[in-house]
Amino acid sequence: MNNDPYKILGVPRTATQDEIKKAYRKLVKSLHPDLHPDDAAKQERFKAVSAAYELLGDPEQRRRFDAGEIDASGQERPERQFYHQYAEQDAGRRYDPGQGFGGAMGDDDLSDIFAQFFGGRAGGPGRNGFRQEFHARGQDLHYHLDVDFLDAARGTRRSVTMPDGHTIEIAIPPGLKDGQTLRLRGKGGPGSGQGGPGDALVTVSVRSHPVFSREGDDIEMDLPITFDEAVLGAKVEVPTVSGTVSATIPKGASSGQRLRLRGKGIRHPDGKAGDQIVRLKIVLPKRIDADMEELAKRWRDKSGLDPRADLRRMT
Repeated sequence: MNNDPYKILGVPRTATQDEIKKAYRKLVKSLHPDLHPDDAAKQERFKAVSAAYELLGDPEQRRRFDAGEIDASGQERPERQFYHQYAEQDAGRRYDPGQGFGGAMGDDDLSDIFAQFFGGRAGGPGRNGFRQEFHARGQDLHYHLDVDFLDAARGTRRSVTMPDGHTIEIAIPPGLKDGQTLRLRGKGGPGSGQGGPGDALVTVSVRSHPVFSREGDDIEMDLPITFDEAVLGAKVEVPTVSGTVSATIPKGASSGQRLRLRGKGIRHPDGKAGDQIVRLKIVLPKRIDADMEELAKRWRDKSGLDPRADLRRMT
């Protein structure tokens, strides 16, 4: 399997961070293990895509990979000039095999060598050899999660299957935004030695809703009303993200008129809440009966209203 993270994500090396993120999200939507529980090949590819994004999704990790400082798995690469650097420090001295390591450099130097090669902390030399202790924090792992609009608005808990087959529970906080990333402490890659595990970084996509849309912390929607409700006014039931409420339609309401329901938008744990904006939309019956037609004719003959007069003046 190709281990070039750019090829795995299908992006060029010149891709922007946003292009890398879009490519990752597109792939994980089609490859997620929940969609292919019996397809081992797709599950392996999902793991490869997640690992590739773990590397390239972090600008600093990407820079180090591009510079050859780390490999595709995020591991440190030994410095190729390492021995030359030590040789330059000892310029003019010929190598003496009888001298051994101890004569050429001290124990502290050897500890530094092991630290540079293995990327950990080297312990001091023991009586019978070198005792090495490597402590490194585990890598952060990147994942993607689709969330329903109302779950993101209200908050919920979700059980999610990770690429390694483990199931974890994720708390979705109220007011979660599309593209927001949740950090799950200690749910990433395992650490080395006494190093703790990394974190799981879960980027969320909020699905669209057939009725509601979001603008900041405000919720917007269109509310159909009848001809008589627009003319006479009415009390009507209006759905919100937190339940149904009663609202007043003023007399003489027009399509496009906006009502504001205070505090019925996105509510955060600290108590702050946006509003719900309701756009009125007058809906006539598909079949106009004789009574309604006669009423409209009588009203037109008497009203003299010209709703397009302002348009003619401005154009």
